[in-house]
Amino acid sequence: MARAPLADLDTHTVANQPPPFADVNLYTSDVALRHAIAREGAAWMDERLIRFGARTGSAEVADWAWRANQAAPVLHTFDRFGHRIDEVDYHPAYHRLMDLGIGHGVSSLAWTATSGGHVAHAALLYLMAQAEAGVCCPMSMTYAAVPALRHAPALAESWLPRITAAAYDPASAPPWEKAGATLGMAMTEKQGGSDVRANTTAAEPLDDGAYALTGHKWFCSAPMSDAFLTLAQLPEAGPTCFLVPRWRPDGTRNAIRLMRLKDKLGDRANASAEIEYTGAWAEPVGEPGRGVRTIIEMVQHTRLDCTVAPAALMRQALANATWHAAHRTAFQRKLIDQPLMQQLLADLALESEAATALAFRVAGSFDGHAAAAAHETYLSRLITPAAKYWLNKRLPGLVYEAMEALGGNGYVEDGVMPRVYRQAPVNSIWEGSGNVICLDVLRALHRTPEAGEALMAELKAARGADAHLDAAIAGLGDTLARRELAEPQARRLTERIALTLQGALLVRHAPPALADAFCANRLGGQSGLAFGTLGEGADLDGILAHSRPAV
Repeated sequence: MARAPLADLDTHTVANQPPPFADVNLYTSDVALRHAIAREGAAWMDERLIRFGARTGSAEVADWAWRANQAAPVLHTFDRFGHRIDEVDYHPAYHRLMDLGIGHGVSSLAWTATSGGHVAHAALLYLMAQAEAGVCCPMSMTYAAVPALRHAPALAESWLPRITAAAYDPASAPPWEKAGATLGMAMTEKQGGSDVRANTTAAEPLDDGAYALTGHKWFCSAPMSDAFLTLAQLPEAGPTCFLVPRWRPDGTRNAIRLMRLKDKLGDRANASAEIEYTGAWAEPVGEPGRGVRTIIEMVQHTRLDCTVAPAALMRQALANATWHAAHRTAFQRKLIDQPLMQQLLADLALESEAATALAFRVAGSFDGHAAAAAHETYLSRLITPAAKYWLNKRLPGLVYEAMEALGGNGYVEDGVMPRVYRQAPVNSIWEGSGNVICLDVLRALHRTPEAGEALMAELKAARGADAHLDAAIAGLGDTLARRELAEPQARRLTERIALTLQGALLVRHAPPALADAFCANRLGGQSGLAFGTLGEGADLDGILAHSRPAV
């Protein structure tokens, strides 16, 4: 019996599959990002961001990210001779990603730029998070450690040049032998969680003016950092902030024991450890007994990054979904030309654009605070936790819908969407989960009435352009004026603050198609409860024309 030629048996001709979303400039293809950066005072970064956007969107960097997530970090507590080393081994791709981000200034530019430094930092982080979000954690902590370290001038003089050097050196060596340094934090304990005043790690004074720390820390992210900011109980003073280096001044390893690495849902390229201080050498940072006040400055800055990261991941999910829909045909039409898919993608685009606008307004408020602008200082105190809460609550649902838009391809590990989906919850949990953040919003309003006044002044600048927004501003103003700030309603109040500010930003700065649809559907109640349920009248083509990457 004659056999058919092999070519006739080939069933694997590939057709109707989109090309890889790679070698796309993540900066030039994102109109909302470019506008936000210029609006918030960092237009001088444009050429630098064009180059960084091309690099972070390249196929080579995407391959690094995939490999860094496939090869989980490995803990080595001892070397082959039995010496205690407590080191984490990463895939080379992890180090390439770290070098990419730190070398371009993700962790340093905020402190070296002459203007718009925090917006510039946020822009770099926004692009880096789309390349690989896991490596952003050590960069964020290094960036955020600076204001805390400034409470100890001698420490700042020693460490800040290494932190701001924009040089990544992965060597396990004393910091004075390295071109650059990264910093982490070790705060959480088993019994306390967010209640850091319940920490039991103890600090005992040494003859040289330093302290010996003893205690167990339940979470320590990026355990190969060169030093860690931590809290410990000082006798007769209370919680105090300390800097714990990996190496003592005499060049010996500090007594920081890595007990195990956490097996996390996501953020898998980056290691998180359980550690023990067993008489670890440490230097005090700030006043004795005022460690929470000292460390909160670091927390405030990491909360900025916990706001920028979800905006970045929303953009990444949206870009992948619109890319797929623009190249995939079903029922004789491109997916992106089908009305129900247009409805979904336009709704996701609204969310992404509003998130970007809000995240960069928060970043801009940090630059205003640094310039001693009272309005920006008070505004930053309130909108940072509000934005951190809301964007992270919206992210997982958006990523899920984007994943579904890709069909089965969105659900397999060969693509990026499962990694983004697993990453989505982490910034909501880190630096204060939802309830903690909303209580902080109440605390800001109670203790700093000027914060509420700054918010209302910001919102009133957008009045008169949209009836839904005007009603939301008036309602929120009445609530704040009546001091209706009951704890059980803290989540609802935080949501209203974030949504109303997003609407105001879009009305002032976005195309009418976006601003009108956002206000009608997010503030006017014209949409359903799920994404893809915009009310009638939304300009879907106008929204997508502004939001989708070039194809």
